Amino acid sequence: MSLLTKDEYRAIAAGLDFPTEAFIDGSFRPAISGRTFETVNPATGQVLAHVAACGAEDVDVAVARARDAFEDGRWSRLHPRDRKEALIRLARLIKRNAHELAVMESLDSGKTIYDCEMVDVPETVHCLTWHAELIDKIYDQVSPASDNHIAMIVREPVGVVGLVLPWNFPLLMLAWKIGPALAAGCSVIVKPARETPLTTLRVAELAMEAGIPAGVLNVLPGGGETGEAIGRHMDIDAVSFTGSTATGRRFLAYAAESNLKEVTLEMGGKNPAVVLDDAENLDRVAAHIVNGAFWNMGENCSASSRLIVQKGVKDALLSRIYAHAREWPMGDPLDPVNRVGALISKAHFDKVAGYLGKGPKVLLGGTARNGFVEPTILEPSREARQVREEIFGPVLSVLTVDSFDEAIALANDTDYGLAASIFTANVKRAIRGARALRAGTVTVNSFGEGDNATPFGGYKQSGFGGRDNGIHAHDQYTQLKTIWVDLADDLDEAV
Repeated sequence: MSLLTKDEYRAIAAGLDFPTEAFIDGSFRPAISGRTFETVNPATGQVLAHVAACGAEDVDVAVARARDAFEDGRWSRLHPRDRKEALIRLARLIKRNAHELAVMESLDSGKTIYDCEMVDVPETVHCLTWHAELIDKIYDQVSPASDNHIAMIVREPVGVVGLVLPWNFPLLMLAWKIGPALAAGCSVIVKPARETPLTTLRVAELAMEAGIPAGVLNVLPGGGETGEAIGRHMDIDAVSFTGSTATGRRFLAYAAESNLKEVTLEMGGKNPAVVLDDAENLDRVAAHIVNGAFWNMGENCSASSRLIVQKGVKDALLSRIYAHAREWPMGDPLDPVNRVGALISKAHFDKVAGYLGKGPKVLLGGTARNGFVEPTILEPSREARQVREEIFGPVLSVLTVDSFDEAIALANDTDYGLAASIFTANVKRAIRGARALRAGTVTVNSFGEGDNATPFGGYKQSGFGGRDNGIHAHDQYTQLKTIWVDLADDLDEAV
């Protein structure tokens, strides 16, 4: 996708018409209470819009309409080919409106337009297309039964699903969830993060244009009250949540205290990047470390927040990291030259800035001002909170080790287990390290999360109940049913 100029992006921003109401049963409507909340541009503090603040009564209405849609089969029993074509039409409409969505996303989240244009919108399109193309290619099974029986193992859509989104990748996380959920035939209730509702509401409008039936895709903006109502609702069959570990725990409690709905959680991370003393091309390694630590302002659950480096290459690697960090300018998110934008909110800015005070040695950066935190590299002790806690900002902690075994042990010394990286030229050490690292995704000689074909999720307090992405994501939104057919002519043969 090509970038426009700063003036062109500002012109698009000036002409945007923000969606502000809940989207239920194919149309926009205000919250039943009439309440609204402000959504704010983090880079300027400007109020962008007043958005419907949905409550439990709105959830009840949306779930009832979603249940009607599921039970009458307008989507759940539609031919897989037709569901595929509708999702592909939605992906094409998103691509056609890419600049508008990218600017809306940047304004609402503080993300750089560079990332929105070059990563988020294209990956959203790719994700929806990938799951759409999979719809008519997942086969069910027949088990090896006797001559007198046929045992079929079939997938069925789980029903009405609550999809609770984070604020750091609003469009992309929407695609990660609605892609497999809609592909499976479910009806969905989407709750975007309170901080970033705008692009989700716009995609819901495009979904109607694409031919996804009314009641199948519903969007309820709001805060914790909305999320709790979804988590506790007795007629929601499953919830898929991406966000903080603390909030994820609540969804497990909501399920336990209501109808034992299925729950999938993708939560926090304190991800290590292990650089061994035989790593090749330290300049390339440094580029990956910088990208992993500072991409999306570090507001990324898989961010490389701990650099664990053998002391033999530490100084040479750090000098290259400093050089690459200078290639990440910070400033106006709508200026495509900038790679670091504003943090999502004043509260989150204050939290991240709190990690930069007295304490660890500052090797680079360390400045926080007016919602922006510059890329920062610290050298804390191993027990410092900067090493133990998820900061969710552009802050990299450097830890020095003597050996491979010490590096792996330190990498695993965390409550989290979402992602990890290992850099080495020795294939055996790479595979041994990748197998020993307790994380759901381990990259070798690179930073990354895999792609749409590979499952994404974590160990320990980083994840629970399933995976996003890949064929495995469809497991969240389907039930397995065994159909046992007796072919025997008489009772003796049937036994």
